[in-house]
Amino acid sequence: MTQSREISLSVPVLARVEGEGALDLEVHGGHIETLRLRIFEPPRLFEKFLEGREYQEVPDMVARICGICPVAYQMSAVQAIEGIFGLAPDPWVRAMRRVFYCGEWIQSHSLHIHLLAAPDFLGYGSVAEMARAHPDTVRRGLALQALGNEIIRLFGGRSVHPVGARVGGFHRAPSRAEVAALQEQVGAALPGAEALVAWTASLNLPNDAQDFVSVALRHPDEYPMNEGRIVSSGGLDIPISDYEAHFVEHQEPHSTALYASLEGRPYLVGPLARLNLNLDRLHTPVREALGRTGIAFPSRNMFHSIVARAAEIHHALLEVTRLLEDYSAPEAPFAPATPRSGTGHGCTEAPRGLLWHRYDLDAAGQVRHARIVPPTSQNQARIEADLRRSLETLGLERDDEALRQQAEMVIRNYDPCISCATHFLTVRVGRR
Repeated sequence: MTQSREISLSVPVLARVEGEGALDLEVHGGHIETLRLRIFEPPRLFEKFLEGREYQEVPDMVARICGICPVAYQMSAVQAIEGIFGLAPDPWVRAMRRVFYCGEWIQSHSLHIHLLAAPDFLGYGSVAEMARAHPDTVRRGLALQALGNEIIRLFGGRSVHPVGARVGGFHRAPSRAEVAALQEQVGAALPGAEALVAWTASLNLPNDAQDFVSVALRHPDEYPMNEGRIVSSGGLDIPISDYEAHFVEHQEPHSTALYASLEGRPYLVGPLARLNLNLDRLHTPVREALGRTGIAFPSRNMFHSIVARAAEIHHALLEVTRLLEDYSAPEAPFAPATPRSGTGHGCTEAPRGLLWHRYDLDAAGQVRHARIVPPTSQNQARIEADLRRSLETLGLERDDEALRQQAEMVIRNYDPCISCATHFLTVRVGRR
């Protein structure tokens, strides 16, 4: 007979999280009675911090919401503000913003694949343990992450909380010599990025097909990053301004972070959702590399997210190569803005998924109201649903350590902000 048990998994305050997370699990009679993923995200207070601020301050302020994804917050914000001002970025600004964003994808995905997720699939308790047996793997991850940071620094002035972006473009355009040096590094990294796709697919990934709805941006010509319409695997296809008419946030008593739903159901955002909905927009060498893995996309296996991240690194490096070819600095790296009142919407694809902003500005360009919906809050309900079925599939009669490891692996696979520290969960077991 399965023993009833009550399991509590808690998380302390973590760097780069600015909040708390815990998993509360109660099992009785072989069934899960309570499963609550508690994530507290103080960065959502930025919505209030922004009120009364000048529009010029917004990009630098929102960059501080996340130390891993500052570019995503900046790009969603400037998109929304420029929409209010009727300011369309010129081709140079549009292209360089995409390069800027590629840097963030490269560094974030590399960090997750090599330092956070790989130890789970290779059987190690931490990346420090894994590094002793797989030093070249860890070096590859650190090198790719450093390259992504260098791309961010080139346009942002620094790689953490960059300050180079502004409404209308950038404060400074890189020189041709700086870009040439970067292009050399990107070219040298391409073979390793292609090999990374095969390496992630070769890991011992659980075979865990399940049903979920994928949501992402889709662009008519490009793999989505800075622009597009919001689409879903269920047939949704809307402009970003219609987000609030279809997606609903609600409060759960156990969490200060809001939960999001689409037509009353959890949904998935992030690299696997993007790949599922935009496979045909990847560069041809990336599609070919994925084809050689033998994994069929669209995929219903959440653990194929790590392969999707590797594919996006490969794609981002090819995109940087394409966009910086024949680079020349413009006469001015930004277009001047004329403030006016209105409501604007911005939506881009952060490494972890859809990031939606809305701003109400007055005639002087001051923020009257702001709303920011980050990827982690959108994935919370999906993570809880995955945890429930995953633990039940594993077997609730398994010992506490096995349940803890499975729960950690499932949560980390979504790369939520709380996963910035690996193996963050501690387990307290109470049995009745």
